[in-house]
Amino acid sequence: MVALIGTSAVVVAGAGVGAILLTNAHDHAKGSAAVAAVPLHVMSATPAAGSQGASGAAPIKLTLASSNPVKSLPVITPAVPGSWHQAGRTLTFTPADGFTPHTRVTVSGAGAKNTMWTDSFTTGGYSLLRLQQLLAELGYLPLSWAATDARDTAGPDDAAAQLAAAYTPPAGDFTWDHGYPATLDYFWRPGQPNLITTGAIMAFESEHGMNLGETVTPAVWNAVLRAAAAQQTNKNGYTYAIASKATPETLTIWHDGRRVFSSYANTGIPVSPTADGTFPVYLRYYFQIMKGTNPDGSHYADPVNFVAYFNGGDAVHYFPRYSYGWPQSLGCVELPYAAAEKAWPYLSYGSLVTVAPA
Repeated sequence: MVALIGTSAVVVAGAGVGAILLTNAHDHAKGSAAVAAVPLHVMSATPAAGSQGASGAAPIKLTLASSNPVKSLPVITPAVPGSWHQAGRTLTFTPADGFTPHTRVTVSGAGAKNTMWTDSFTTGGYSLLRLQQLLAELGYLPLSWAATDARDTAGPDDAAAQLAAAYTPPAGDFTWDHGYPATLDYFWRPGQPNLITTGAIMAFESEHGMNLGETVTPAVWNAVLRAAAAQQTNKNGYTYAIASKATPETLTIWHDGRRVFSSYANTGIPVSPTADGTFPVYLRYYFQIMKGTNPDGSHYADPVNFVAYFNGGDAVHYFPRYSYGWPQSLGCVELPYAAAEKAWPYLSYGSLVTVAPA
């Protein structure tokens, strides 16, 4: 359908493509003589044919052999909302929402003498660096982030700009929040997978009612973009804990840049040690009957409180002992009741726990 409005022509495309805006068909006419429409004759395309890793939010541009208006507009598969615009020899499709990651996009149209022109490219994935930027803005990292140029900041309600940034992150700087121990720095790698990002993803999933996982799924991306648009910041804050095996053994917790907890603790005995390393909290119980096998082969079923699992069967929890501060457990980090009750709210899902050797 073609509707003439003033000196412009507006063509409404088929389902899923959206409005198509064409330049004035009479721009190159003399007097009232119309310029004849021409078949699609493409000299080059951007993204280039066969290219990989293209931005799904960027316009598709076709360079034509003629500046005359094309007879029929190309078809894009898969169809997404957007608009076509011709300016001289350049025919541009601007997507309204963009293509999802790792999508094969095909552009085709009718050429001369009933021939067909077709081209295709594949979109890339969303940038992990951009995910880290958003997680920092939402309070899930022990770092803040700010764009180097304020003009590069995608507004929370600008879906198109947010999508473009997901493919091509704006330049900016991460800044550490003050108050955390230097050991936390070791786990941070901007733009690369790292433990801090893993913990932040798990914390985000927990707060948004999602199944916990350590990988960045499309569902995670969609939820993070929605949270950014709604400015839904982290309500739990950021927690980091260190269980030290140095005598006397202790557990220390930092929250939102402040040391908020320290207590004597017990780690594993030599035949069942607590593994050294750093791990995110992945399972929590207020109360549990903890069952297992003792080193002598006997079985135990112990009632425990304030349980935060961080590595397999190893957890921070309350366990009654005569004293604390030296190896007594079967791999867990044991605390007195009052201490465990205070520590447990801080050790939310995704919180990193470092077990440090003596």
